[in-house]
Amino acid sequence: MKTLFISILFFVALHCCFAQQFVLPSLKYSYSEFEPYIDSQTMRIHHSKHHQTYVNNLNKALVATKSENTGIVELLLNVSYRTEAIRNNAGGHYNHALFWDILAPKEKQKPIKDSEFERAVINQFGHRDTLKNKLVQVASKRFGSGWAWLVVTPQKKLIVTDTPNQDNPLMDVVSNRGIPILAIDVWEHAYYLKYQNKRAAYLDAIWNLIDWGIVAEKYRLAIDNPILQTLK
Repeated sequence: MKTLFISILFFVALHCCFAQQFVLPSLKYSYSEFEPYIDSQTMRIHHSKHHQTYVNNLNKALVATKSENTGIVELLLNVSYRTEAIRNNAGGHYNHALFWDILAPKEKQKPIKDSEFERAVINQFGHRDTLKNKLVQVASKRFGSGWAWLVVTPQKKLIVTDTPNQDNPLMDVVSNRGIPILAIDVWEHAYYLKYQNKRAAYLDAIWNLIDWGIVAEKYRLAIDNPILQTLK
């Protein structure tokens, strides 16, 4: 009887471990450090409530499935074979994690150490301001909820694109595939408390928080990432 009880406890512990595969990433800065561009309350709700819900729901959706121990990137690469719950929540988790990672208070943003990214931007867009304008245009025109992206394509080019809801360019259900290196959340919960329905004002403000040094690092890593070959 004791042995059976221990076995049951071990099974439950093991199952719980698998069920909690993904966790909410910590922010590198306090919620208040993103002010005045994003208010502290929005950051707190967005991170600790919205993102946490995607993590919780993703873990629940994966329980007792063949994808239970699958990494986030592999889930997204073959998302057409997953359930709708996995698609939405895996996307929500990945997208927000990237978004948080490229945001930083102005005084803590990293310099661009390698000019490879800047050269790519100049070659394809002429100037970083042109790239910003294209991203703002795409983000502004995204109807309803979704994301705007800067993506490294399988041809190792940079493109600006957008996706609805929590889809992203890694997914096999989108047309412009690649590795995203910059994400802009245009769901209303990302800006409504401060900017109400004025998405343009939010998009103007968000550039003060984009850490181009981090984006450049992500570009360098994406160029050599073997995942690019699987996206062709």
